[in-house]
Amino acid sequence: MRFASHIREMEVSGIRKCFEGAGPTCVNLSIGQPDFDTPMHVKEAAIKAIRDGFTGYTPNLGVPDLREAISQKFRKDNGLDYSPSQIMVTSGASEALFLAVASLVEEGDEVLVPDPGFLSYAALTRSVGGKAVGVPLSGDLTLTPEAVQERVTSRTKAIIVNSPGNPTGAVQSKEELQGVAQVADDCDLALISDEVYEHFIYQGEHVSPARFSDNVITINAVSKTYAMTGWRLGYLAASEEAVEEMLKIHQYSQACASSISQVAAHAALAGPQDCVSTMKEAFRRRRDLLVKSLEEMGVDFVVPQGAFYLFPRVGDGDGTAASLLQNGVITVPGSAFGPRGKEHIRISYAASDESILTAIERMREIL
Repeated sequence: MRFASHIREMEVSGIRKCFEGAGPTCVNLSIGQPDFDTPMHVKEAAIKAIRDGFTGYTPNLGVPDLREAISQKFRKDNGLDYSPSQIMVTSGASEALFLAVASLVEEGDEVLVPDPGFLSYAALTRSVGGKAVGVPLSGDLTLTPEAVQERVTSRTKAIIVNSPGNPTGAVQSKEELQGVAQVADDCDLALISDEVYEHFIYQGEHVSPARFSDNVITINAVSKTYAMTGWRLGYLAASEEAVEEMLKIHQYSQACASSISQVAAHAALAGPQDCVSTMKEAFRRRRDLLVKSLEEMGVDFVVPQGAFYLFPRVGDGDGTAASLLQNGVITVPGSAFGPRGKEHIRISYAASDESILTAIERMREIL
């Protein structure tokens, strides 16, 4: 078989290599997955759906009740007035990101992505024949309008923003997001906003750039917020025109998200939210523990304001990650997130307190 050159040239995910290479005695601080179980009322809703025989195809856009619940969530949490017809339910935020990129990018087009930034942004852009252009982050690891503007060319098609950010944990300010949205509008660009960590913010506030522009595709999921990563349930919202174009790809590649997962997601969004508060406080406590410990070790880093990642500067990220692995701690080399991440490692504190305490003692010997 002869495979497409732009696919053969893609790297296997650095995160997955670290995650799947974990030994039985290693402490795994590499994966961005809450170490909590899916809330019981969500699981019960899914079990009932199975028993009731709700196991067939659903409408391509998603079941109406769920899209209505997502519409209400946007209104309540984000101040956005998306109607159900502007919302599509997807198989995780990953599919939503792919649909956004695939519907916009043609061969040779450019997409501006944070560097360092979530590795899927560049990979998905390359998968459709586009070119990912890394935008360097500021000293506090945020994306500034000025840095974005400098890298806009005649080939630029879209900008991707992510707040709170992976791998940095940085939270974009309202002014920064408003400025980036203005650049997108002035240059007739699409703005893709990845907001999957929105409920895990410890300093500052979450702001959706769709408040400032109509050219935004807003992407979210129940994966992180409700500890439902394996349910593969995400969603996107945009103008009806944009949703219609993305629907064409979704229909032929996925048809619809899992019917059972959609019922579970509805229960999560419409049900009690104390589970989210519990996770947030646990992540805050773990962040503070790691921050204090790394400061004592003399490690250079920006205190993360959100998500559940620390992104310390260690000089040689690849070498440090390899040394930590030999000492029983799995992290991700910063180079996995772009060329400007090579001096860093990513530490995920979505792990138990016991695991983090063990990892800290092992990290002291290396860091």
